Amino acid sequence: MTTRRQPDRLFRRPTWTETQFVTKALRTETVGGAILLVAAVAALLWANSPWRDAYAALRDLRVGYEPWHLDLTLGQWAADGLLAIFFFVAGLELKREFLVGDLRTPAKAAVPVIAAAAGVAVPALFFTLTVLAAGGGSEALRGWAIPTATDIAFALAVLAVIGSHLPSGLRSFLLTLAVVDDLIAITIIAIFYTSGLDVPALLLALVPLGLFAFLVQRRIVIVWVLLPLAFATWTLVHASGIHATVAGVLLGLVVPVKARASVPHMSTLSAETDVAERLEHRLRPLSAGFAVPVFAFFASGVTIIGGGIGEALRDPVAIGIVIALVLGKLVGVLGSTFVMARFTRAELDDDLSWSDIVGLSLLTGIGFTVSLLVGELAFGPGSERDAHAKIAVIVASVLAAVLASAVLRRRNAVHRRIHLADQLDDDADGVPDAFQDRPGVDRSHGPDTTG
Repeated sequence: MTTRRQPDRLFRRPTWTETQFVTKALRTETVGGAILLVAAVAALLWANSPWRDAYAALRDLRVGYEPWHLDLTLGQWAADGLLAIFFFVAGLELKREFLVGDLRTPAKAAVPVIAAAAGVAVPALFFTLTVLAAGGGSEALRGWAIPTATDIAFALAVLAVIGSHLPSGLRSFLLTLAVVDDLIAITIIAIFYTSGLDVPALLLALVPLGLFAFLVQRRIVIVWVLLPLAFATWTLVHASGIHATVAGVLLGLVVPVKARASVPHMSTLSAETDVAERLEHRLRPLSAGFAVPVFAFFASGVTIIGGGIGEALRDPVAIGIVIALVLGKLVGVLGSTFVMARFTRAELDDDLSWSDIVGLSLLTGIGFTVSLLVGELAFGPGSERDAHAKIAVIVASVLAAVLASAVLRRRNAVHRRIHLADQLDDDADGVPDAFQDRPGVDRSHGPDTTG
């Protein structure tokens, strides 16, 4: 007699350990999203005020050393340097999720990875078809990757406003999808937006990267040693012609997340220490609270007064971005999730309805940080078309946020009741009973923040 295999649940509640980790991450990103919003609004107000020339002068102020290809404007330092911190944290998140997180098994990883891939491919297709239909020309097509990224900080800030009672599985899915989305985006940047390649500089970058990996793998975490190696890696990658943020991802991916049997005597951390979690704990607030908002401040200051917004939204590039972010993301994420539920053993979790997935899919249309970066790479910082692209990204992100809020608010009351029931801990062991009722959950300990 054979036992019938139980169907996999889409967006099921993660383990208690993973929920604790995701909750901490989301709290930081939500606060970061609020700061990001303030920075973007401040830049828009300044760029459309009588003092707009002062804003442009600050953004274009050059600081650096030319022989190292580091004679950059403050805007470029924010895009190339500060965003490297953002992508370093993204690299840490990605490695942790796939090696020790809830996505270490292919069955759990398949849905967010496929949804992220579809959420990149479908918007790119929508953008391309729209630009071609509007007669945008080959130069306009350079912006095909602008609407492919989801801004997790803005998306989570919207969730914080419309209600904090969405299921943890749904929130974990959004975080994972955004991380994979960022990895795909940085891969696109490295492959398609590299103007020229200096092979010797790229090969030299492997030396400090290798030393960085050697030290962190042996739990030798000394800031004054690792920081110069990270900066050297970033500098050489930047000099090679590949966008410098790629260095951030590479550095993040070499950091260990698993325990070792033993460590050398010179190690500063124990063999059991999750180095990735330790570094992420220190750098995530810097990334979400400073690096990304500063980039947003210098990237989103576009002039919209005097008919600027009307002119921008007549540009085929801007039309393509709005359609791709709002409709393309919806079709890509929702469609791929529906296909997984329809043609595999996966089923939607009992706590969810498809309206939740529609709202989540609309939320992924909030593209900001990486979208603005790709726009600058595609059309050149300060160009007219780059300004049009930035306006379109802002308009599309606001529209996606409004539509997602309208959909998700209707479910918020239902999830609030579910949330209150899930918090019951009748046996007082520190783990909500809802997390103990699922098979395969470790009931032997309470909250674990080591990852």
